[in-house]
Amino acid sequence: MGGPLDKSKIIRNAATVILIRDVETRPRVLMGQRGAKAAFMPNKFVFPGGAVDMADARVPLASAGAEPCLTRLGEDADPALAPACLAAAVRELWEETGQILGEPGQWPGEVPEDWTGFAEAGYIPSPDGLSFVFRAITPPGRPRRFDARFFLADASRLKTDPDDFSGAEEELSHLQWIPLDDVRRFDLPFITEVVLSEIIGNLPDLGAPREVPFFNNTDEESLFERLGGQSPLA
Repeated sequence: MGGPLDKSKIIRNAATVILIRDVETRPRVLMGQRGAKAAFMPNKFVFPGGAVDMADARVPLASAGAEPCLTRLGEDADPALAPACLAAAVRELWEETGQILGEPGQWPGEVPEDWTGFAEAGYIPSPDGLSFVFRAITPPGRPRRFDARFFLADASRLKTDPDDFSGAEEELSHLQWIPLDDVRRFDLPFITEVVLSEIIGNLPDLGAPREVPFFNNTDEESLFERLGGQSPLA
C-alpha cells in the first residue's frame, strides 16, 4: 500500500468570491478569518472561497456567465472547467457566509449533497455579475496548493441580507465588511493584498478587467502573466 497522500504535490482548482458594497461611497469588502489550526493560511483574513468539487461540474446554472470571462477562464486551462469554477464560487460563498448568488427556481434532478441547503432556499446558482479578475497558482513548498480563480461582484447581486451570516458554516470566523481604506490593518495573505491592489486600482468599475493578472507558479518557474494580453513584463 502507498503512503499518505502528499497534498503539497497536488494543485487543486479553486474559486474565490470578492464581494464589494458601497462602491460609490466608501467601498467595503467581505472577508473572514481562517482558523488557527487551518493547514492553509491559518489566522489570515481571506475572501470566501475553496476548492472545486467534482459535483460542481454537474450543477445547473441560471446563466452561463459573461464574456470575456468565459473565454479567459479557458485560457491556459481546460475550457470545460469554467462552469465548475463559477458554480464552486457560488457554493463556497454560500457555505462560508450564508450569502446567495442565484435566481429563484427549482432544481432539475437530484441535488448534490453540498448544495441541498442552497436548493432548499429556493434558488438555482447564478454567476450573473461575477467578473473574473485574477488567477494565482500557489507556489511550490506550501502545505496546500491551488489554482485559484478570483471573481468580483457587487453585493447588490445578493439575494440575501448582506449583514446576516447566520447561515454560514464555521470555516471562517469574524465575518465582516471591511472598508477598503482600512483593510491593510488586517493580517492578509500576500496574494490577497495583490488582488486587492488590482481591484482598488480599477474602482469604481467592478467589471472584467482589460487583462486578467495571472501568477503562474509552476514547479519550474514563477511567471506573472496576463490572460487576454501580453505579460506586463514583456
